Amino acid sequence: MIEAVVYDFGGVLVEIDFGRVFERWASLAGVPVDEVRRRFAFGPAYEAHERGEIDVAEYFRSLRADLAIDLDDADFDAGWQAVFGDEIAPTIALTRALAPRLPQYLFSNTNASHHAYWSRRYPEALASLRRVFVSHEMGLRKPERAAFEHIAREIGVPVERIVFFDDMPANVEGARAAGLQAVVVRSHEDVARALAPWLGRTDTPA
Repeated sequence: MIEAVVYDFGGVLVEIDFGRVFERWASLAGVPVDEVRRRFAFGPAYEAHERGEIDVAEYFRSLRADLAIDLDDADFDAGWQAVFGDEIAPTIALTRALAPRLPQYLFSNTNASHHAYWSRRYPEALASLRRVFVSHEMGLRKPERAAFEHIAREIGVPVERIVFFDDMPANVEGARAAGLQAVVVRSHEDVARALAPWLGRTDTPA
């Protein structure tokens, strides 16, 4: 049985593409985009930023050193927010249809700057969700077991009765290790197929 649904944000509800970030930074700095892409890493500073351990100014300082480009905070931020694209409309429609039947939540590895930005830009994507869990407020990140256990406690649902959707296989593996049911999302159809029984559907939306 399923008593709650938890979605990742980027790649599940909204398209993301770090290529746009690298292109914007490279253009602003006047350097080849391949150089920025090669030097960027989802390393310790990135993770610390997502846990709320360092603020955005400190993270941008680390980027100046790692990327060897001298952009001010405003330029870094302009590129940073370029990661977000369009809403994944079929999945947003599905969350609206499912809202009367199952409680739905969000769990995103994100930082304060990104969280503030997408909370303003995508109100429709968030409208059917009862609560948003973000790593920078929790001090925990996917795929850590403690992160999933924290959410289960907060929503009052046993881990085995939560289904979790994420586009990153490592996060799905972490959720399963914590006891959740979890689905790797490669397209909106993966979400639709998994939730079809609760929507009374035998097909999936186009």
